[in-house]
Amino acid sequence: MGNRAAAFATAVPATAPPARADATGSPVALHGDVPRLPVWFFGFEAVLAASFDIIKAFPQAWPALVLVGLVNITVSLTVLRGRLRLAKALWRGKGTRKVAIGLVAVRIGSHLLLGAVGLGVTSTLGHVGFALVMAALTVGLLAWTQRTALRALGLA
Repeated sequence: MGNRAAAFATAVPATAPPARADATGSPVALHGDVPRLPVWFFGFEAVLAASFDIIKAFPQAWPALVLVGLVNITVSLTVLRGRLRLAKALWRGKGTRKVAIGLVAVRIGSHLLLGAVGLGVTSTLGHVGFALVMAALTVGLLAWTQRTALRALGLA
């Protein structure tokens, strides 16, 4: 048994870099460490996730939400251009899809459940509260998904 371990140790050099896979599970060649998406960037996604309740609370806010969407796209394609590969890998990952589906399920489920028991959210304050909760959930879950994906890739 000891000879097998010694033979394996000499056959596999200790200096070989670990194999890495992207979020879909296929191997990728990474050149250096991939920089993280900053948490403040997830704020754009949070505003878009909270947009339903923002518009319900303040119907005149839709131009500001369109502007936030345009700024999100502009920042993604300019300032964060070098991190676009990571963003694409995250969006292809199962974890991010689960987060997106989970956020939609939380939104629809909570509104339906509250409406079914006669506590439907109709006030401005209620919609602002829902918007804040959805924004916080979005930032927290996207930051967690990024950290988890980077750990899985061996980059964290």
